[in-house]
Amino acid sequence: MHSKSLTKTILLFGPLVLTGLGIIMIYSASSIFASCKFHDAGYFMKKQFLFAIAGTLGMLLLMRVPYERLRRLAYPLWALCLGLLVCVLVPGIGTEIGGAVRWLRIGPLSFQPSEFAKLAVILLLAYSLSKKGRDKIKSFSIGVLPHLLMVLPLCVLIIVQPDFGTTLMIVVLLVCMMFIGGVRLRYLCGLGLLGACAAVPLIAMKGYRMERMLTFLNPWEKSSGSGFQIIQSFLAFGAGGLKGTGLGAGTQKLFYLPEPHTDFILAVIGEELGFVGVMLVVAVFAMIVLCGLRVAAHAQDLFGAYMALGIVMMIGIQTCINMGVVLGLLPTKGMPLPFVSYGGTSLVMNLMAVGVLLSISAHADMKAQ
Repeated sequence: MHSKSLTKTILLFGPLVLTGLGIIMIYSASSIFASCKFHDAGYFMKKQFLFAIAGTLGMLLLMRVPYERLRRLAYPLWALCLGLLVCVLVPGIGTEIGGAVRWLRIGPLSFQPSEFAKLAVILLLAYSLSKKGRDKIKSFSIGVLPHLLMVLPLCVLIIVQPDFGTTLMIVVLLVCMMFIGGVRLRYLCGLGLLGACAAVPLIAMKGYRMERMLTFLNPWEKSSGSGFQIIQSFLAFGAGGLKGTGLGAGTQKLFYLPEPHTDFILAVIGEELGFVGVMLVVAVFAMIVLCGLRVAAHAQDLFGAYMALGIVMMIGIQTCINMGVVLGLLPTKGMPLPFVSYGGTSLVMNLMAVGVLLSISAHADMKAQ
């Protein structure tokens, strides 16, 4: 198969395979809980299936739209995103769930504008960086300051919700894309230092964030408190072994592992499908990332290259953070596993992002250096 066709095939079907696996595992992980709370074992699975259909339609639509047309939407989408994030914080408009106000509700549906912000930031940075020359981008007033003034207001609105994980994700995307665009390293190091200084009080002012950091160092010390979730995740992976206990046969999801269908769904996969199942998931993500990098390397212009790199980083970094948390390699942080975890807004946005990646791929010259 031609390399371009193979790349397109992997980018098209890889996310769909992960989405299908996610729907199956969401049903397996949530059916008992959904039966007790909603009297419908397929409550979460049905909602995820509907969002999967919407996301797939969005992906198929965007892959047929020339990505160059997205240039004119960079600032309007940023303004829309800013407005939605402001609406989230308005009493009576934003919906509070679990102590955080991150959702807007339209009839029976709710969505997270912060998920939309990730893609909006990638589009904005890709457009801005591509229209600046390599010499101008090295100037602080041109290469750094405008991007900070556009992105930091979104971060402030998101951290107030509070959503530290998404804020961190957007900041990482900002720094990485500016680095790729050619911003001087000393400016980025300075921003990194300032960001680290700002993160310390943000973590300290919220007791649960500091608790998570301390729990990460020794979860067994607080096995019945803040370390309970990660310990149950360890037990799930241990019970799964090489081949797993079998689909639907896991026990940690039975009110031991909190919210197993969301951020810790990989632990359920590890228990029921074993090490083999987890490695297959890792392999699919790796193929998606590698194909995305190939598309970026051979894009026909800088705008397409930056867009592709931003999307790949968004998917790849979220995946690494989620897997790192579930395996105890990183402090516990609520961040879904792309395409797999329960969450309608995240699923739709990620599938639509892949649609943009496929549009860039359609115009890429895979023989170019």
